[in-house]
Amino acid sequence: MNRMTLLAAAGILLAGAALNAADASIQTARFNPLRVALVASSSQSSFLGAVDVEITNTGNRMLRIPAWQLPAEYLQSDLFTVTRDGREVAYEGPMIKRGLPQAADFVLLRPGQTYRTSVDLSAFYDLAKTGEYTVAFKTPLQHASLEGGQMLMTPNGLPMVAQSAALKLWVDGTDQLGGTQTLAARSKPSSGGTVVNGVSFKSCSTTQINTAGNAVNAARTYSENAKGYLNGGAVGARYTTWFGAYTSTRYSTARQHFVSIDSAIDQSGGQVTINCGCNHSYYAYVYPTRPYEIFVCKAFWSAPLTGTDSKGGTLIHEMSHFNVTAGTSDHVYGQSAATNLAASNPDQALDNADNHEYFAENNPAQN
Repeated sequence: MNRMTLLAAAGILLAGAALNAADASIQTARFNPLRVALVASSSQSSFLGAVDVEITNTGNRMLRIPAWQLPAEYLQSDLFTVTRDGREVAYEGPMIKRGLPQAADFVLLRPGQTYRTSVDLSAFYDLAKTGEYTVAFKTPLQHASLEGGQMLMTPNGLPMVAQSAALKLWVDGTDQLGGTQTLAARSKPSSGGTVVNGVSFKSCSTTQINTAGNAVNAARTYSENAKGYLNGGAVGARYTTWFGAYTSTRYSTARQHFVSIDSAIDQSGGQVTINCGCNHSYYAYVYPTRPYEIFVCKAFWSAPLTGTDSKGGTLIHEMSHFNVTAGTSDHVYGQSAATNLAASNPDQALDNADNHEYFAENNPAQN
């Protein structure tokens, strides 16, 4: 089996923040009370891909954290930064478009309480090659708050970040890690389905096929319009709202993203697959290494066809996640957070799926 030798012990990093929010109507925490520790799993005699994570509330008030921002046996988002020999290792778990969290979506941490879990990284990141790996836990804490309602938010309106110190590991790639078979299974689209108007549909009723087919057409209109805007060289409020201050390099990246997204969504030989078999509350999800299958979920069906957080826009969001198109992440969700991200960190906005969706939806319309 693959063997990893621990090269450096894990440390602990407290993420800090300042005193006042950019939006005075929102109360914010004075500092981030979360402390994160990361070590090689103590349950294994030799390292086989699993890490133990401890997240402690060091403050004196209860914390509310969305469950998907915490590590678990099955990751619900990309929570770790993993590099091999200095190069980023792709996340291969689910990338999910979410709406606002409900009460049941939060985990509560009492003052002094520690959340502990183990994660098999090899089930979500490709650790099969020999080399030195650097692993860190890092996730934005959007919607996380203290008892009393203070949000874990920085002065510029962006979420504070829960982050561990880096853990360095050596991978001997002569054998297989435990999660390799899981990754191999995820790399292959599911089989079967019905092709209608050049789009494949799986686990969909006739009504769902008609509805999702209209959503694909709406997404094609969105992507064509967005591509045309960027190909024309326009740098109006529409661009700066969602992608921030202009530089030629960032603009070129945005243009190439939508060229790729438009080309992908326009495929008419059954390559684009809509899978209706999801019963979760969120909008949709994809596996970024598994183009072009999009799993649509409960919130998708109740969304409008076009407009903000629409069916058509959701497909743009998910199509942007595939590594062969734009390879976007989910740094933040929602229009307000996306505009703050564009203003404060344009590079991250260009890597955020919701910013691509809202640029394409252009609602309310901007030039």
